[in-house]
Amino acid sequence: MSEIFTAGVLAEKAGVNSETIRYYERRHLLPTPQRSPAGYRLYSATDLQRLHFITRAKQHGFSLSEIRELLELKVSPGSKCEDIQSKAVEKIRLIDVKIGELKKIKNALITLVENCSGPAPVDACPVIKAFDEDLPY
Repeated sequence: MSEIFTAGVLAEKAGVNSETIRYYERRHLLPTPQRSPAGYRLYSATDLQRLHFITRAKQHGFSLSEIRELLELKVSPGSKCEDIQSKAVEKIRLIDVKIGELKKIKNALITLVENCSGPAPVDACPVIKAFDEDLPY
């Protein structure tokens, strides 16, 4: 017989909060669970495996919508590895864009900090001025 878990046990085994499990169910990342006669939600080892998949995909930067797409591809009979690969390549492209944006933000903050004269009054602070007046960096 296959292992059956309550929501609390599943959450503990997966290293997530039980509210996270409910949220994933509402977002259709996890299937609606069976119920015990007492009304407890019951999960299988397959649900645990799916929850681990979601967690690892999140750790690799995928959004819940993207994870749903990956899960659909995973179980779709016509899916190919190249379908998954294209999703991963697109994620890499988005990460590169985000890295570029973060580098611009970092450089702008470096410039602002370098122009700060420490003991000057706050109203002379280049960081505050830039945020108040939308000054170019």
